[in-house]
Amino acid sequence: MELINQTLRRVSDMLIAGDISSVELTEACLRRIEATEPYLNAFISVSAERAMQQARSADHAWVEWRRGKLTQQPSRLNGMPLAIKDVLCVANITATAGSRMLEAFMPAYDATASARLRAAGAVFLGKTNTDEFAMGSSTENSGYGPTHNPWDQQRVPGGSSGGSAASVAANSSFGALGTDTGGSVRQPASLCGVVGLKPSYGRISRFGLIAFGSSFDQVGTLTRTAEDAAILLQTLAGPDTFDATCVPTQPPDYLDSLSEPSDLSGLRIGIPNEHFVGGVDAEVEKQVRAAIKLLAKLGAEIMPVRLPRTEHALPAYYLIANAEASANLARYDGIRYGQRQHGKDLWETYVNTRKTGFGPEVKRRIMLGTYALATGYYDDYYLRAQKVRTLVKQDFDTAFDQVDVIAGPTTPTTAFKLGAKTEDPLQMYLSDIFTLSANLAGIPGVSLPCGMDENRLPIGLQLLGPAFKEKRLLKVAHKFQLATDWHQQDPLVEN
Repeated sequence: MELINQTLRRVSDMLIAGDISSVELTEACLRRIEATEPYLNAFISVSAERAMQQARSADHAWVEWRRGKLTQQPSRLNGMPLAIKDVLCVANITATAGSRMLEAFMPAYDATASARLRAAGAVFLGKTNTDEFAMGSSTENSGYGPTHNPWDQQRVPGGSSGGSAASVAANSSFGALGTDTGGSVRQPASLCGVVGLKPSYGRISRFGLIAFGSSFDQVGTLTRTAEDAAILLQTLAGPDTFDATCVPTQPPDYLDSLSEPSDLSGLRIGIPNEHFVGGVDAEVEKQVRAAIKLLAKLGAEIMPVRLPRTEHALPAYYLIANAEASANLARYDGIRYGQRQHGKDLWETYVNTRKTGFGPEVKRRIMLGTYALATGYYDDYYLRAQKVRTLVKQDFDTAFDQVDVIAGPTTPTTAFKLGAKTEDPLQMYLSDIFTLSANLAGIPGVSLPCGMDENRLPIGLQLLGPAFKEKRLLKVAHKFQLATDWHQQDPLVEN
């Protein structure tokens, strides 16, 4: 049996039973990383020695538990090799955010998400590649080179969590953390054929996350199955005094409903016509509609819903997100934060630092955001975009009065060629057209593989739900995966 081909849940059961060790699992992942990194560039840094130390510590905990020396069974994640997107802080490991501006930044603390995984006994394989400051849809904007899609190395893995998605798809980790500001977990999950979960805004703490758009950013997961996503979410979710935007209520048990034998009877799934507009590839629409028919066979009631402000979501998102990026990235001046590039005076130091430290996409977004916030333009752009955001949320509120879940394509196309959209930012931004509205509304979403196109590239089905109804989405996704095998397909990354 090939260990790296197993799901997180499967190897967790094996760890609990003592059939394998964390050292075996970690060594297998590190060998896989060594074999695939020349093709993929999924990791910015690999912490092999540290990972092996964590694995040995996890194995010791399992031994102590079996001997009866521990009163409580270790977590399901104890000894589990995972990857972390390089916008989340891990103590004493460089956190670059995919930018040369932060290439020497070594945080002395864990992000809350990292700390909770550490407390659960997880093994940190390394930090995964990302578009610079999570600004991108292809992981081509990284200061450390692009990540390649495991299904076709001439294509993008999506972004900005492309490194995390590629690592899971290539079987070099059993799960990974990503972040989703406008689709940056779900979009790469779709293009890489894995499960990407974006929880509701406030479900997982953002403390220790290097900020892009503070009212949008949300920590999410990349896994092979919805069940694996539920295991990770169970550990990550919950209140945090370090993050005032994190909801104070305890999360539900995300795993219990997955084991229920019931089908989807009584569940109402809405299909928005706005998510099947021009620009959606014919094969993507075909496979997504086939997936919706399967959900109906599993007992769900399928009905149309309207999301009339969908066409306005993209411009509103990019106005607000870029404005927040402009404010958040103002601190990187070489004085307070960032790699300093000296000049003859303070102003020239600022200019040199930001000119050399930031890539072109980050500079573009800072300038657009600064313009939207400028005196004389604030009301016309930023304030108006915030009003559209409210209307987008109202669309979802109205839809969820009628249905329990909304389904449609995650992305309008499958993975595109590297370089195909780098000269046309608008076309790149359109890659997120079906995902970013969920961030405007703060609702949860999950992407799961539902088919392949003629080039054997994965296609993703997106499920959206009301705020804090992640459990409902995971149940639907899990039932779908029990009836299909799309999540069991493997890319041939060596070819």
